[in-house]
Amino acid sequence: MTKLTRLSPCLAAAILLAGMNPLTAAPAKPDADYAFQGEYDGVLELDNEFNLGAQVIALGDGKFRLILYPGGLPGAGYDGEEKRQYDGARNGDTVTFTGGTTAKSISNGKLTFSREGRQFSIDRTIRKSPTLGANPPEEAIVLFNGKSPENFKPGRMTEDGLLMHGANSIKKFQSHKLHIEFRLPYEPTKRGQGRGNSGCYLQARYEVQMLDSFGLAGKHNECGGIYTIKDPDVNMCLPPLQWQTYDIDFTAAKFNSEGKKTESARITVRHNGVLIHDNVELTKRTTASPLAEGPESGFLHLQDHGNPVRYRNIWVVEK
Repeated sequence: MTKLTRLSPCLAAAILLAGMNPLTAAPAKPDADYAFQGEYDGVLELDNEFNLGAQVIALGDGKFRLILYPGGLPGAGYDGEEKRQYDGARNGDTVTFTGGTTAKSISNGKLTFSREGRQFSIDRTIRKSPTLGANPPEEAIVLFNGKSPENFKPGRMTEDGLLMHGANSIKKFQSHKLHIEFRLPYEPTKRGQGRGNSGCYLQARYEVQMLDSFGLAGKHNECGGIYTIKDPDVNMCLPPLQWQTYDIDFTAAKFNSEGKKTESARITVRHNGVLIHDNVELTKRTTASPLAEGPESGFLHLQDHGNPVRYRNIWVVEK
């Protein structure tokens, strides 16, 4: 699998101390939990040496959840089998987790494990999609580049040049490749489908879900899932406020002269550079899609689910 690139520890530390996300400004007044959430990665040497990844989810009001991944982070070493979960709480500048035979805590950008007088730590890491900021090829149709929302109806743009949720492309497409970058909001007290929810609908018929499902199981209704059809092969959702990418290869369904479907649509999806759907057959439209299946071209629909999801660098190559 393709691995995400990492920022240097020094740069990541500087970002954290400044209260900034590596790719965009953090909220003007982030809560005290903001700096603890995220990913941690390194080599642990408690009984023997092994790679370990961790994801820390901020749940609001000083509460946290820790997920441990033997072998490394999802998409970067974790084999998808065993993982362990612990709950924790913040007291000042330290988050302490309960459960298990090893003490676990976070402070100063490190996740520390303590047992029988020994301590070992892994560092906070900030992964970056290898296709983030990808330049559109010469033949691409650029739908949004931060200058104007004119290619969407309705189309709303923030003062800092980001497309807002609830947008439909004016141009319609058959088979095509799509590149889109999206940022999920930091809403730690929300849960489930209320937490950073949107969706990317190919032809306004087939949804690849957008949701703050950082650290969750990776289901069809979570980030990267094909809604009501298929779970992603890997949950590659990054923490909220980090820019993420979908690179999608979509083949439209085929219909005969009588309007009967003769071949289902198919889709391949890379989330943050990692393959999560490989030529999947789409036997039906997904729930809540604006358009029914049919031979006509369809538009790109970015769902308004009431959450401030943002988008940038959107372009299409028709096939």
